[in-house]
Amino acid sequence: MVCVWAGDIAALYIGRAFGKRKLAPRLSPGKTWAGSIASIVGSMIAGGIVIAIADTLSANGSTLLHISEPLWQSLLLAAILNIAAQLGDLLESAIKRGAGVKDSGTMLPGHGGILDRIDALLLAAPVLWYVLLLKDYFGLGRF
Repeated sequence: MVCVWAGDIAALYIGRAFGKRKLAPRLSPGKTWAGSIASIVGSMIAGGIVIAIADTLSANGSTLLHISEPLWQSLLLAAILNIAAQLGDLLESAIKRGAGVKDSGTMLPGHGGILDRIDALLLAAPVLWYVLLLKDYFGLGRF
C-alpha cells in the first residue's frame, strides 16, 4: 500500500508540474507520461524507505518489520506493483468511461468514490500475491 500510495502522490504532483504528453487521453485525460514515470520512481523511493526502516529495526533487535530480501529485489517488486497499480487505475477509468460516469460513487465527496480510492490496489494486490508465489516456487526466497 505504501508503494501504491506514494506512486499516486508522485504522479499527481510531478504530472501536474511537468506532464505534457498524455498517457491515455481517451481513458484518463489527466494522466501523463511524466506522472507515470514519477509514480514508478516514487514507489521505488518509498520501498527503499521501508527497507531502511526495516534494517534499522532489525539492527536494534526488533523483528516487527523484517525483510531479508536483497534491496534490488524489493525495489524491483515496488516497480512491478506500481505498474500494476497504474494499470488498475486505467482499468477503472475505462469502466467509468464505458458507463458514462465521471465518479464511481458519492460516498467520498471530492475523491471520485470508493472505487477510485482502491482501483490501483485491485490489480496490485493480486500481482503481489503471484510474484510471491513465483518467488517461492522458483526458490528465490520469501518475504
